[in-house]
Order: sequence, then structure tokens, then C-alpha cells
Amino acid sequence: MSPSPFAVASPTDPASYSWEATDESVAARFGIPVSEVLRFDLNTSPAPPPMVAGILAANRFETPLSEYPPGDYRHLVQAAATRYGVAADEIVPGAGADEILDLCTKAFLPAGEAAVISIPTYAMYRIHAEQRGARVIAIARRSKAEGWAMDVERVRAAAREASLVWVCNPNNPTGQPEPDGAIEALLEGIVADARAAGRDEPAVVVDEAYSEFVNESVIPLRTRFPNLVAVRTASKAYAMAGLRVGFAVAAPETLARIALYRPPGSIGTISATVVARALADTTDMEANVARVVAERPRLSAALAAVGWDPQPSVTNFLLLDLATAERSEAAALALMRRGLVPRTFGHGHPLAHCLRVTVRDAAGNDRLIDAGSEIAPTLPPVPAPAGVSVPDSAGAATTSETA
Repeated sequence: MSPSPFAVASPTDPASYSWEATDESVAARFGIPVSEVLRFDLNTSPAPPPMVAGILAANRFETPLSEYPPGDYRHLVQAAATRYGVAADEIVPGAGADEILDLCTKAFLPAGEAAVISIPTYAMYRIHAEQRGARVIAIARRSKAEGWAMDVERVRAAAREASLVWVCNPNNPTGQPEPDGAIEALLEGIVADARAAGRDEPAVVVDEAYSEFVNESVIPLRTRFPNLVAVRTASKAYAMAGLRVGFAVAAPETLARIALYRPPGSIGTISATVVARALADTTDMEANVARVVAERPRLSAALAAVGWDPQPSVTNFLLLDLATAERSEAAALALMRRGLVPRTFGHGHPLAHCLRVTVRDAAGNDRLIDAGSEIAPTLPPVPAPAGVSVPDSAGAATTSETA
């Protein structure tokens, strides 16, 4: 199983996503029943919303399943427009946020042009850009102590030669939001620089997959910044990842460029019907968010107690700092032997020393906590900080140094 979702088969092949191992693959590799496999790597919810069962049982959808869905997805679009507080012509639907990201890349990033990405972040931004034959300008995020915030000034400078800027807020996989006003300041700077240079403004696409967990959005900024696109999804807080529904939200003239690339019928009739209902009645979504908000600090405290250093998070996942790649890899293998699948990061990744885990329900989280308590004492020791005296195997004090 690949430790990372980013993979290149050969130097001449385009970048591609290495899909997560299936439950069956995990079970076969580690010799455990499939029923014992529990996913902590996908940032999904333990169960779909209760409303879904009733809709499926009623078997009444917008069109019969023998027919294609409506080409304009009118009811779904109107439900999204109402939920996000925009007009219907400011919404383009797609098969999950990932299709929306692909449409944005096709609309705004010609081959040979540049896209700006703040790393570490969601792997698909780089993959979409490289598959389009574009250049990637990767800007390192600020330090762990600064919450891995986007370096606004460096991103702004890089945007002067770019056609597309990717922003993830809250950021995946670090789990933290950008500081108040940071994205607005970036947009203002990008617009000012483009006008001063007499060039078109690059598109700024803000992936808001986890925005329901913070109840904040850049959508209100779209009236000031026509180059802004917000991306939303039904996969995370709405707990319907399997239905594959997402949206682009932007000014109509911007959406017109995206809509040119939207394939017909990419959202199934069942998906369109169920998500439209969920957007109209957010009771189940709000309950899911409340579950995460209640469980997240408990899970974080328990994993901190075993020394796995959970980072602050406003999302439905935690980033665990295990100090070294050797420790994170050993912990990941030990967890998978118990049927618990964390998100890992490949060697060379800036978070290779970390694991990411989903906040599941109490029972699932208890399995992770119990496993962590068993595994932690078996891991390689945490390296001592430079200059700190530690006892050697004979009990004598030695000094840890860095090159």
C-alpha cells in the first residue's frame, strides 16, 4: 500500500493519485477480518445521515432511475444557492469537490502556465496542475508554531506570474484555518498587483471542504473579487462522501468559464435528490458537526497522553506529530495490524513524521485510543533535542547534537 496518495509511475507519466487501499486489501495484508477494518484515513463520517434511508425507501427521485438526471440540476442548484446565500447562476454542481477542482484547472490553467500551492496541502492541486502541463510554484507554509499558516506575502509574490492560486481553508492535512483576514488580504494584493502590471488577475480557488466545521466562508467576498471561486462539498460535514456532490460558487461571469467543461450527467439522480434535501434541512449535518466538536477534544487529549502530539484542529481530523518518520511509519503499521488505517505521508513529504486520523464516533475513537496506548511504548524513542544530555545504554550521560 502506498504511504502517500501522490505517486508518479515513471518520469514520463503524469502525476496521479494513488488510491487508498481498500478494506479488503488491508484485511488481506494483515490477516484480519474485513469487519475489523476501521478507516481513520479518509476524513469521512461513521454513518450517513438518518434522512438518507427514508429517501431511498420512498424510491421517489427527481427523475426515474431509467432516465438521465436533468441537465441543469435545477433543484440541486437552487438548494445549494439557498444554503450558501447566492443566486442560482452563481452555482455550478459537480461530482464531488474533486470534479470541481478539475473543472477549475481546465478553466483557468492553460498548459505552460503556473499554479501557486501552499504546501503541505491537499495533493490533488499539484496533480491537476501537472496533468494539465502547467508549472507548480510551491510555497512553504509557515512553521508549526504558526499553525502552518499560508505565507501571504510569498504567495502574493508568486501569483504575479501565475494563472491560478490554490487555497485550502481550513487546510488539509494540518486541520487549521487561515488567520482572520489572510485570504482577503491575499485577494486584495493579487488584484492590486495585476492592475499595476496591466495583466489579468489569476483565479483564486478556495477549497472549503471543511468550512461547515468553522461556519466561515469566503463566499461573501465573491462580489468584490470576481476572480474568486469557493469550492464546497457534501462529503465531509454532510456525511455523504459516497454520493459525490460538490459545488463551485463564484460570480456568474467566472462560473461561465467553469461550466464550459462540466460533463453531462456526472451527478447521479439519487445523489442529486438526496443532497438537495440535505441542503434544505441541515438538521443531520448540524448533529454530525456537533458530534465531531464533542469527540475531537476527547480524542486529542487521549492521544496526547500517549505522546502522539495532536495539533490544534477545527476539522473532523487530527494531525499527530510523532517526531520522526521512523516513529510515524512504525505506528502506522502497528495500527493497521489492528485494523485501524491512518493517513500516512511518504518519505520526503514535509509531514513524513506525522499521521492524520479522522475523528470518528466514540466507539471507533476508543479503539484508536486503546491501540495508541498499546503501541506507544513499542515505538523508537523520540530523539532528544540538541544539547540535551541523555543516558546511554550504560547509564552514562551523553549529549545529543545535530549536524
